[in-house]
Amino acid sequence: MSIVDNRKASHDYFIEERFEAGIVLQGWEVKSIRAGRAQLKEAYVIIRNDEIFLFGAHISPLPSASTHISTDPVRTRKLLLKSDEIKKLVIKVERAGYTLVPLNLHYQKGYIKCEIGLAKGKKQHDKRDSEKERDTQREIQAAMKQNRR
Repeated sequence: MSIVDNRKASHDYFIEERFEAGIVLQGWEVKSIRAGRAQLKEAYVIIRNDEIFLFGAHISPLPSASTHISTDPVRTRKLLLKSDEIKKLVIKVERAGYTLVPLNLHYQKGYIKCEIGLAKGKKQHDKRDSEKERDTQREIQAAMKQNRR
């Protein structure tokens, strides 16, 4: 069950592999995410000291849930993956020129997970090609819908 998606990621990158990571969150952040107050628009994933972190994800605090704590909506959050997955990602990012992009936040068995993608950046002409392909698919669907009536 998806909470928030990063639609900009599929527009700007070719997603080659997907990984599901846990997130280290504080209590007020969990309540805010469940209330739908999270954004991944400008977020990115970085590797530091063989650990993976989520930068720039904005989680707005709820006024009722965070009265006694000082909140930072865009703090750095640690992502939890298995060590062999982290090693694989480190090799791909450092040697092969890939980047890590957060794709969505979702629930799995009551926990909030972050799906990250191993991606390569699109050039401007690639973006235009995918836009053109999306438009043709939309026209085909509209034509098929007209024929059914």
